[in-house]
Amino acid sequence: MAAPVEFPDAVDVVRGYLREALLARGLDVPVRTRVPDPRPAQLVRIERVGGSRLDRITDRPRLDVECWGPDEGAVADLVKVVRALVFAIPGWRGAVAYDVVDVGGPNTAPDPVSGQERSSFAVEVSLRGRTLAAP
Repeated sequence: MAAPVEFPDAVDVVRGYLREALLARGLDVPVRTRVPDPRPAQLVRIERVGGSRLDRITDRPRLDVECWGPDEGAVADLVKVVRALVFAIPGWRGAVAYDVVDVGGPNTAPDPVSGQERSSFAVEVSLRGRTLAAP
């Protein structure tokens, strides 16, 4: 019988990486899983919206990434940087993510509540699992 395999939380992995990568570029933009109230002028939100386990050691979650900005130009600039960084996660030190596939976007979709500029894209990220620790 094969040992059980656990997978990291994809949102947590990508959120931590993205926050660190944005700060390294001098961009102090919050990266969250929920939209705070009040929402800051710039924000990145990551949510797992599906995906599946590909094989015994590979999980491939689908993530939606939303970027808010104070105006159309700012949100376009932010989504370009965020998207480029997400595709660069393979090779990040200690990364369990080894592949990123584009599944949609970026597309412009102003926030339905506030009308604030927002753009989003979707990716699938392949993550390596590890053997579940013995009890």
